[in-house]
Amino acid sequence: MPALPALRTPALAAAGLIGGYAAARLTGRRELGGAVLAAAGAGAARRWHRQAGPGTAVALTGLYLAAFGGSHPLAKRIGAWPSVLAVTGVVAAAAALAEHHRPTAR
Repeated sequence: MPALPALRTPALAAAGLIGGYAAARLTGRRELGGAVLAAAGAGAARRWHRQAGPGTAVALTGLYLAAFGGSHPLAKRIGAWPSVLAVTGVVAAAAALAEHHRPTAR
């Protein structure tokens, strides 16, 4: 049986942000949302490190965490789901750019 293809990091980061919010919202358990957010973020960070190096991994992980934190005050202005979707779009776009512009071996 062939192995499943690896989930690309933009999708993994999006799953963490959207899935984390959805899990917390649907269950009423914020810690469950945090667990989803942390698990997907850790997986994405490992892949960013492996694919693009430590500097890019730190930058993208910082962006992921800032997006999570920034979604809260943004939600007060535009609503919860629009806020989550907006910050997810930013993180996914940055991750896609990082995947597209991987350093090449010399």
